[in-house]
Amino acid sequence: MSFESLHLPPEFILCLLRVAAVVGSTPVFSGAQAPKRIRAGLSLILAVLLFPQVQPGISLAEASTVYLVLLGGYEILIGLLLGFVGQLLFVAAQFGGTVIGYQMGFAAANIVDPQSNQQIQLLSQFQSVVAMLVFLAVDGHHIFFRALARSFDVLPPGTLGHAEQAVPFIIDLTSRMFVLGLQLSAPILVVLLLSDFILGIMSRVFPQLNAFMLKFPINIGMSFILIGLMAELVVSLLQEEFTGVGRDLLTILSLVGDK
Repeated sequence: MSFESLHLPPEFILCLLRVAAVVGSTPVFSGAQAPKRIRAGLSLILAVLLFPQVQPGISLAEASTVYLVLLGGYEILIGLLLGFVGQLLFVAAQFGGTVIGYQMGFAAANIVDPQSNQQIQLLSQFQSVVAMLVFLAVDGHHIFFRALARSFDVLPPGTLGHAEQAVPFIIDLTSRMFVLGLQLSAPILVVLLLSDFILGIMSRVFPQLNAFMLKFPINIGMSFILIGLMAELVVSLLQEEFTGVGRDLLTILSLVGDK
């Protein structure tokens, strides 16, 4: 089936592919809780709204089918790259929850994550839900939509950029996400390590004391108390990172589109 038989210009097809890739990889919309029909309808609506503002980099009317397929794959990669940046923040939140859960004794407490349909730790799911609520509170989805509209100015459909220039920045951004995960879990880890140290000393002073049996209820209770006390700090850290996502997305687009 050719583009002419669909009565759609190739530029619109390329625009739709990029929009669908962004919607399919953006946090909240990419999860299993978002029906596929909703994502498909949202992608089509956004493509129709953005297409009048799109100025194709080259004329695609006489382009071959093979070349259009290659351009379509490139558009999908650009969309997935934009969504990947947002997913990094959720991965950082889950990483912090995994570290906390392992240290407090919840290593075997796994539940199914509705976002990825995979089993993750209980604290990781809790951190992921908090990150999702913060993402919606700061209108993070609007940030991605604005970056999507901006991407068509930097890289119009049919224009090939230089993705290799953005690789060092993406690597640095990924490393920052691991640092963020440690920042979210560091205070609780310090307190739990001090708790283990004190219990170790008490077990040496009082041999009759079963420190191993006391460790789990004490660590779990202290962890939940600290999670409640740190809620404002966690939300502020996530809010700051989500607010800066727009800047990171524009940086990546400028690096990819830099000639």
